[in-house]
Amino acid sequence: MSALQSGLSRQEAWELFAQYNKDPFHIQHALTVEGVMKWYAKELGFGDEAEFWGNVGLLHDIDFEQFPQEHCVKAPELLCGAGEDLVHAVCSHGWGLTAVDVKPEHLMEKVLFAADELTGLIWACAIIRPSKSVQDLELKSVKKKFKTQNFAAGCSRDVIEKGVAELGWELDDLISKTILAMRSCETEINAFMAGV
Repeated sequence: MSALQSGLSRQEAWELFAQYNKDPFHIQHALTVEGVMKWYAKELGFGDEAEFWGNVGLLHDIDFEQFPQEHCVKAPELLCGAGEDLVHAVCSHGWGLTAVDVKPEHLMEKVLFAADELTGLIWACAIIRPSKSVQDLELKSVKKKFKTQNFAAGCSRDVIEKGVAELGWELDDLISKTILAMRSCETEINAFMAGV
C-alpha cells in the first residue's frame, strides 16, 4: 500500500484548524490527539507516515467547535486542500456516531477511532492528580475511572470498546499505549497552551 497523503504540511494543517477552533479545550484536545497519533505511527511501524497520522489527529474535530450538530458532515467542506485520504480518515472517526457512515478501514483510522475518546478520559484522570500530569498516571487508575460511568461522562466507553474490538487489541493494551503516547507530547503541549 502506498504511503497515505494528507495534501497538507503540518503548518497548513494547523492554520486550517485555527480558522475554525479558538476554544482552549478544543485546541488542547486536537494537539493531544495529534501527538498521540504521531506516537502510534512510529510505534506501529508507520514512522514514514507520522506527519500524516498527526495531521489527521490535529484536524479530526475541525468542524466540532462551530458546527457540533454537523460533526463529520461539515468536515469535508472545511478540509479544502486536503487529500482524500485525510478527509476519509477524519470522517471515519465519527463512524456510528454521526450522520456520516464512513467506517475506519486503515489501521490509522482504527487507532484514531479507539484513542480519540480515550485521550479525554486519560486527561480527566490526570488533571485530578496532585501532579496534574500523565507522567505518573498508571493503568489501574484509568481502569478504575473507566468503570465509573459518571466520571468524564462525555467520554464514551462504548466507543472505546468498539474501537478496541476493531483493532483486535485488549483494552489494557490500548490504555497503556495511549498513556505512553500522551506522556510523549504532554510537556510540549503544556508549553504551547500556556501561551493560548
